[in-house]
Amino acid sequence: MLRVLAVDDEEPALGELLYLLRADPRVRTAEGAGDATEALRRIGRALETGPDGDDGIDVVFLDIHMPGLTGLDVARLLAGFARPPLVVFVTAHEGFALQAFDLKAVDYVLKPVRRERLAEAVRRVHDLVHATAPAAPAVTSGPAAPEQVPVELGGVTRFVSVDDIAYVEAHGDYARLHTDHGSHLVRIPLSTLEERWAARGFVRIHRSHLVALDRIDELRLDGGATSVRLGDTDLAVSRRHARHLRDLLMRRAGG
Repeated sequence: MLRVLAVDDEEPALGELLYLLRADPRVRTAEGAGDATEALRRIGRALETGPDGDDGIDVVFLDIHMPGLTGLDVARLLAGFARPPLVVFVTAHEGFALQAFDLKAVDYVLKPVRRERLAEAVRRVHDLVHATAPAAPAVTSGPAAPEQVPVELGGVTRFVSVDDIAYVEAHGDYARLHTDHGSHLVRIPLSTLEERWAARGFVRIHRSHLVALDRIDELRLDGGATSVRLGDTDLAVSRRHARHLRDLLMRRAGG
C-alpha cells in the first residue's frame, strides 16, 4: 500500500485531496503539507530514513502554484536525489503539463479533482511502485521509453507518443498535434516544440507547421512554390525554410 504526501497551500483543496486519497484502498497513509518548505522537510526525513523507514514516502501529490517554491521547483529538487518519491501534479492550470512530464511526473491531474480521475493516478503510481522495484536492472539497461505528450480530454489524460506525430500546426499559444489516428490540441507554443524536438527529427517548414522529417513522402516544386506531402496531407513550405528542408531531405536520402 502507498504512503502519500499531498501538498497544497489552499486548505480546502488539501483537505478534499486527502479525503479522496485516504478513501482509496491502495493508500496506506496520506499526510498533508501546506507549502513547499514543509513538504521538503518531510521528504527530507523520508529520504534520510530510507524507503523502508517509518517516515517513508512513495509519492508526492503536488500543487503547482504555491507561495515561495512552486510544485515544479520541488520536483526539480527531488530529481537530484538518487531515490526520490514519485510525483503527481494536481493543479488548476493545464499549461504546465509538458514541463511536468519533463520532470518525470507520473501523472498530471486537473482541478477540480474527480474521484475517478484521482483513482487512475493512484493506480499508475501503485503499478510503478510494485513493478519497478524487482525489475530495476532490466529497466535501467533497456532502451529509453519514447517521449510522450500528455493530452487532457474530458478530465482524462491521454499520452501521445512523439513518434506517432506526423506534424504540428500552430494555433496561437496552442499547438495541434496530428497523428495517424486524429489530432490533439495542447497548450504549448510551436516554437517550444521546435526547440524540444529538433533532435527527434522535427523541422520547421513554415511559421504554422512543424513536421517529422521521416514522415515526408514527397517534396514538390511548382512555379517557385514548395510543398511537402505527408500521407494524404499537403503542407506549404515557406521560402525561408525551403532550402534548409531540401538539404535535410537530400542528406537523408544519401544515407
